[in-house]
This record gives sequence, C-alpha cells and structure tokens, in this order.
Amino acid sequence: SGVKPRPGGGVTWLSRRPEEPVLLAELKPGRPQRYDWKSSCETWSVAFSPDGAWFAWSQGHCVVKLIPWPLEEAELCKTSERKSRGSKAEARSRGVAKEKTLECGQIVWGLAFSTWPVAEAGETDPACAVGLPCLILATGLNDGQIKVWEVQTGHLLFSLLGHQDVVRDLRFAPNGSLILVSASRDKTLRVWDLSRDGRSMQGWRQVQVLSGHVQWVYCCSISPDCSMLCSAAGEKSALLWSMRSYTLIRRLEGHQSSVVSCDFSPDSALLVTASYDACVIMWDPYTGEQLRTLRHVPLHSAVDYSSEVHTSSLRSVCFSPEGLYLATVADDRLLRIWALELRSPVAFAPMTNGLCCMYFPHGGFIATGTRDGHVQFWTAPRVLSSLKHLCRKALRTFLTTYQVLALPIPRKLKEFLTYRTF
Repeated sequence: SGVKPRPGGGVTWLSRRPEEPVLLAELKPGRPQRYDWKSSCETWSVAFSPDGAWFAWSQGHCVVKLIPWPLEEAELCKTSERKSRGSKAEARSRGVAKEKTLECGQIVWGLAFSTWPVAEAGETDPACAVGLPCLILATGLNDGQIKVWEVQTGHLLFSLLGHQDVVRDLRFAPNGSLILVSASRDKTLRVWDLSRDGRSMQGWRQVQVLSGHVQWVYCCSISPDCSMLCSAAGEKSALLWSMRSYTLIRRLEGHQSSVVSCDFSPDSALLVTASYDACVIMWDPYTGEQLRTLRHVPLHSAVDYSSEVHTSSLRSVCFSPEGLYLATVADDRLLRIWALELRSPVAFAPMTNGLCCMYFPHGGFIATGTRDGHVQFWTAPRVLSSLKHLCRKALRTFLTTYQVLALPIPRKLKEFLTYRTF
C-alpha cells in the first residue's frame, strides 16, 4: 500500500485559463487483488466529509479506508498505512484523528457522510457521548445492506435492511436532518430517517420507497435546498422527485443512452446528468428545460486510443463547490474540467479506468476513483467568484425559477439569474 506523489504538485490558481490538473497523490489498496469476486477491487465511490476533515475511499476487498484530511506534504511520501514512528507521532499531534479501516464484510459501492447531532442528558444515543456531536459514514453494500459507522472510533453503529440488491449510491440531505436516500439495483430508491424521531423499537424508520425506474438505479443526488431528488438508472431519462412529498415531479428526457450520474449546483438552480451517449446535459430542474449540452469529443492528440476503449461511456459528473466548474470522468482516459459558461473543457488530465469523481468541499482538489481500486487526488482551478455570480447564487438559493421570472426586473437580468445567459 503506498502513496505516489508527483513532482510540482500544488494548488492551481486561475488566471485567464486554468492550468491542467496535477496529480498530487495516488493511494493503492494494501491487499492483493482477488479475482474470484466480480467488482472486488474497484473504487466505485469516494467521499469527503462536509467539513473537509475526512476522506472515505471504497478501495475494494470489502474495505473502506477513512483518512484524515488534509494529506500533509510529508505524508505523501509515506505508505497509506502510516506505519512509521514519525507518522504515529504526527497523528498524535493532530489529535485523535487517525486513519481507520472499516471491514464491511461485503463489496462497498456507495458512501455518504453526515453529522450526528449532540446527544442530550438522559438520552441513550448509539453514536455520540452526551454533549458531543460526531460524524457518521453510511456504506452501501453488495448484499443490499446499509451499514452506518461512527467515524472517530470506526465502530459499526447499526445496519439498515430493506433493499433486495446492491446499494449503488447514498446521499444524506445537506440540511443535517439525517434523511438518507439510497439507490439500488433492485430498481428502487429508499428514504430513511436516522434522526431521533425516526427511531422505533424495530429500528430506524424507512420513510418511503420510490418506484419508477425499470433498470438498476446508479446514482442519486439531493438538491442543496433539500427540495428535490434526482435519480439516474440504466435508462435514457432521469427522474426528478419532490423531497417534500416523495412524489415524481417529472422525467427528464433528452439523452440517447443510459444516464449514469447526476448532480445539483450549489444553489440548486441547475442539474447536470451524464450519460453513455457521451453528453452532459445541464437542466433547469424547476422547468425541465435543457439549458446546455456538453459533448465529450475525442482528443486524439491528447490520448492514445485503442479499439477496446468505448469513448462514449461517461462515468461521473460533479459540480465544484462555488458552482463555476464541472468535473467529468469518462472511459476515454481523461478527467475533464468544464467552466460553466463554456461549451468545451478548459482543462484535461490523463487518467485510466476512472469510475467516479468528487470535489473537495472547500475547492482546490478533486478525488477520482478507478477500476483498479486506486484513488487519485488532483489540483482543481481555484477562482474568486465575481460579485454577479455571488449575488445570483445567493438569490437562487431561496428563489425558484418561477419566482425569479415573476420579479419586476429587466428581462436580461431574469435571463442571467435563471442561467439562460452565462
């Protein structure tokens, strides 16, 4: 198990055009590959905790690694097991945050962090000591279970049972309500309430089962304002659900092949979906309108293609924390960075067998997982948002598209606030 730094690593600052992403570190599983299980060594999910203090890596072999963040410059040259005296001393100096290995007993597909609220006196809380908040991690497993862990100790807290097949993706509501949505190969999404109000003698309450897909559900995403849920399955349309009534709002029709990934912008005003048709479509989730299509054109000069590579297969898409960039991973061996206002990528990085990507919550880094079980950390453009974008983001956080269109303001301003002009 080891970490490979690349010389010249550092934060890329945006001037007029962002520099190409630089590979800062690559973590590899510390166990030999096992070929007796299908999907036993892929990294299908990576996740940063909301506060950016922890990184979770489903490294294959039924194991999740919990790694304190940031990776110190000195740590980049050490093994990910942190076995040297220096690394142990450094871990002590950084408090109780130490790397942990979660033995899940099944192949891990989905990961999601959430903060567990402070326990009050007289309550028996399965996660935290009285008066102390803590962090939990939900893991979606191959057998349909969802196991929930306490991050600081690495202890298993409880399991959620209900899915009949692989739990492919997990998302906690960003508002801290401890509402968890799970997406499964059993073609359903399930909504769980992990708050104190959601607990009964029989366990944690399953709020709703969402049925509507006819294929495996690959991905789900909850809007930051917690009003909407998007789900993507092996179908040409994505489904948009209400998080208030848990009913279907609309089908998003427009892709020519299976939709496999989706993500909302930080202000909830935009939704992106990625498909095997080599396109990312940017939607207005309130109206269902297609605002923009980003096409993944092969870059023959940038990468050496072989006949075995299916360049049309997009794997993952995600928004940057400030909402000005997108990152995509595809089977054409490229990580792409897109600027919101442009129709072509602004930066590329060569990577092999990419499956997932995730921005660091405070920007500046992207983590990618690969089919080999590795995880890679890349620099990402940092930019100071314009005052116009900050105002739009602040307004769109609490105004829907219809509410903006009803405002007594000039048409061009309405177009800007609804992302009709970038």
